[in-house]
Amino acid sequence: MSSALLARPEMRGLLAKRMRKHLIISVICSSLVAVSYKFFVAEPRKRAYAEFYKNYDPMKEFEAMKNAGVLESAKPK
Repeated sequence: MSSALLARPEMRGLLAKRMRKHLIISVICSSLVAVSYKFFVAEPRKRAYAEFYKNYDPMKEFEAMKNAGVLESAKPK
């Protein structure tokens, strides 16, 4: 007869081991996502805003909107 006894499954502390493993994996994944978001989304956006406002003249934009009739409170001359 070749019916070998199976080893008893480990039940004590099984949830704690699985939770520890999944917690470590989730912390690593969320850290990777946060770092990649910072370098691939936030930094390019920050550079684009800095480049835009380097040569931005708000009075020129105001005059352009006023002459186009966008602003009702300011009449074009």
